[in-house]
Amino acid sequence: MEERKVAFITGGSRGIGKEVALKFADNGYNIVINYVSDKTDTKGLEKEFTKRGVEALIIKADVTNTEQIENLVKEVIEKFGKIDVLVNNAGVTKDNLLMRMSEEEFDKVVEVNLKGTFIVTKAVIKYMMKKRSGSIINLSSVVGVAGNAGQANYSASKAGIIGFTKSVAKELASRNIRANAVAPGFIETDMTAVLSDSVKENIHNQIPLKRMGSAKEVANLIYFLGSDESSYITGQTINIDGGMLM
Repeated sequence: MEERKVAFITGGSRGIGKEVALKFADNGYNIVINYVSDKTDTKGLEKEFTKRGVEALIIKADVTNTEQIENLVKEVIEKFGKIDVLVNNAGVTKDNLLMRMSEEEFDKVVEVNLKGTFIVTKAVIKYMMKKRSGSIINLSSVVGVAGNAGQANYSASKAGIIGFTKSVAKELASRNIRANAVAPGFIETDMTAVLSDSVKENIHNQIPLKRMGSAKEVANLIYFLGSDESSYITGQTINIDGGMLM
């Protein structure tokens, strides 16, 4: 039997990250997930992967803590021997108008979203480089491309991820390691579920396809970019937004 590939999804215990992890598991990948909240249902997550016939490592580690991430990656290598796909999904928002935004609100979002992507990628690529293969997918956002009022911190972090992704793609292409960014638009999540019908209608009117996307649709794109089906795609930012940005 062919050795299973390994996918590491940061922040993969819920939301888009969880859908991505399940998508890779459904396609036979062993899964690595980090989490930070003590409320995370690790046992429930383990069961979901076990019933799919794959192994999962679910480890508490903060993407902003270099030591914790390096220890996590070492544990993964000890157990699985490799990491084939890295999905930098972990992220936070602290929205506020610029006039009211505190330095803490700015720093925290950039630290988790952008610096966290740097820390995790740096820890993983040394093993990908030895293996001379790998695919890295970084979660950006349409607001990293177009900006958004009230999200100067988030937009800056997600724009930074695009530049970071292109640099990584250029540095690592000679080692057969690809790096791409995915920029979701409005996606149905727990946060959007509580919006009023009128707010949802206003959002839909901004989108040519007249609906929000689903986490599964984002997961499908990320899985494609992680797989060999996208072997000639690197350094790209792919919007998944129903046509909102053209």
